[in-house]
Amino acid sequence: MAISRDKKETLVAKMKSDLENAKMTVFAEYQGLSVADIQTLRRMARESGVSINVIKNRLVKVALSDIDAYKNTETGELKGQLLYAISDSDEVAPAQVLHKFAKDHEALVIKGAFSDIGANLAESEVKALAVLPSKDQLIGQVISQLLSPVHDTTNALSGNLHGLLDGIEAKAQ
Repeated sequence: MAISRDKKETLVAKMKSDLENAKMTVFAEYQGLSVADIQTLRRMARESGVSINVIKNRLVKVALSDIDAYKNTETGELKGQLLYAISDSDEVAPAQVLHKFAKDHEALVIKGAFSDIGANLAESEVKALAVLPSKDQLIGQVISQLLSPVHDTTNALSGNLHGLLDGIEAKAQ
């Protein structure tokens, strides 16, 4: 069933808006997945703040050409039945969601990605991003490293203080 021109324009406008706000967009081939599998993927993605869009590649190319950051983006990889995982808050969340889902579903094949700076990423680069810790985990690790000297100093001082109190208590008895 053909899509009307108005519907196509609406889809392109929505995709353009999503791409303009996206930190990262990962695309993957989904041929062979059941509707239930795609619903499960959408549910997983929603929990991570990622939206899954299934839209004709030609319409995505039109949306990309309307955005300054993506005008020079290579679109040769946009072939076949593709879904687009988009996140406007986390750069690696789309890659992580699709990678995690692809472990259990061989029919999902990650093809590549493009970022908010217009860079194309190959499949291997997307998989490398997918195994990185999340943004919150990385921030936590940096804060932990920065606070490490403070904790060490506090522990050393409290150890001496406890030793002093134990000595005074022993003399008092």
